[in-house]
Amino acid sequence: METREFEIRTERMLLRPHLREDVDDIFEFARDPEWGRYLTAPMPYVKEHAVEFVEDRILTSRDMWPMWAMVLNGRVVGGIGIEIDAEYATGALGYSLARKHWGRGLVLEAARAVVDWAFRERGLAKVYAYADGRNTQSLRVMEKLGMTREGVLRSHRTLRDERVDDVYYGLLSEEWERDGN
Repeated sequence: METREFEIRTERMLLRPHLREDVDDIFEFARDPEWGRYLTAPMPYVKEHAVEFVEDRILTSRDMWPMWAMVLNGRVVGGIGIEIDAEYATGALGYSLARKHWGRGLVLEAARAVVDWAFRERGLAKVYAYADGRNTQSLRVMEKLGMTREGVLRSHRTLRDERVDDVYYGLLSEEWERDGN
């Protein structure tokens, strides 16, 4: 799939595959400890982590795990992707955004575009997402997407030496269509 064919335009952003030139933009926001508070990203986040992250995104199959850099005004401000399980026609949505852009609806805008793409282009039956139960901003994104809270996996994993709950949300393709998306 050509890079241009894999682009998605939203009202304010371009979602496109990651490029090696993205390293500096990603390092700029990812070194902020608040950005990575609920993520498994290494802390402290050094430039080599950004290089490895971008290389991994470039090498990962877009068929199984399509990922996009979120570009706003020519700068990468975050990322979004969906890990696809073709056998079950499901996809796990994941996203992150530079802290200085929090609260502006950018993740929701990108997520709507990617979820729509996943249902229409990949024919998925369900898209789901999960977040650390303390990450209320991420949980709100899932709710605004129209996802249904499906459950809480209590003390499900360890994040920075602390046991955390994972809260799961899901959205079925027929719900997406029914709600006029």
